[in-house]
Amino acid sequence: MAVPFSANGLAASTPKKSFLRPLKRGSRLRAVNAGTWIDPDTDFGLLVQRCEAEGWTLEFPESVRRQWQWFSGTDQQRADDLERAWNNPSLDGLIYVGAGWGGARVLEVGFRFPKRPLWTLGFSDTSSMLLAQWSAGLHGAIHGSTTGPDQQWERTVHLLKGEPVAPLQGRAVRPGLASGPLVVTNLTVATHLIGTPWLPDLRGSILVLEDVGEAPYRVDRMLTQWRSSGLLRGLAGVATGRFSWKGEVEPGDFSMDGILEERLSDLGIPLVMNLPLGHGLPNMALPLGAAATLDANRGTLQLNPERTHR
Repeated sequence: MAVPFSANGLAASTPKKSFLRPLKRGSRLRAVNAGTWIDPDTDFGLLVQRCEAEGWTLEFPESVRRQWQWFSGTDQQRADDLERAWNNPSLDGLIYVGAGWGGARVLEVGFRFPKRPLWTLGFSDTSSMLLAQWSAGLHGAIHGSTTGPDQQWERTVHLLKGEPVAPLQGRAVRPGLASGPLVVTNLTVATHLIGTPWLPDLRGSILVLEDVGEAPYRVDRMLTQWRSSGLLRGLAGVATGRFSWKGEVEPGDFSMDGILEERLSDLGIPLVMNLPLGHGLPNMALPLGAAATLDANRGTLQLNPERTHR
């Protein structure tokens, strides 16, 4: 089944000239690193094996293991790597490896997406690349991990193959039902894209946020900026994944769940918390731009069936 995309950042309801084809046996993927350098001895054997089991070829160019300061090459080198990959017609998708920091620098140095859809898989710092891809009106960006247990990887495979996946279960907070395109991201990364061309229009969307290592007061500070900037107005619904933080909460302080609920529950839209995604396990994959339904009466997030166009 082909997946249509629209250039205005909303889920398409009519056929378009360009389609994102599900991966099949014989599909070719390439690993790219837009961020921090990785240990040259990092073993990607399991990822390669998982792709081979699906009949996919995963290329690992030497540039993935390059190092310049704490990045995997200079900003321009990383941008050039991405440009070559995106413009290679024989590639069906890209897998972002590494993370840390650096994706936004690739965008800042001048990388621009060609006008064609392409499967991409990543999360954490590469949320910047996924958001920018959707902001450009291009389907194919999947927020998910390349590692983790088999169940987690199987969900990613189903998405890449255009197959249905199970709904995600969270905790219902503010009841209601919302439908719209998904925007899934790391909160800190997206916060640092505010005011840039790479943060997509969120109006009418279901926003899903996650983060790691940020204390509740810092999450409070970021969400206050989102509220004050007006970015949370016009959302169809909002949900949170995992906000991993190991610090202690002082007496009188907000807990992590407490500050998320306080900052997000008065927006007048459905709210679901604690979806199984983000840093840690499981990190269940979700595609940006896909039409979805957030059922905050039951605490579920479900991808809507795609329309078949002839």
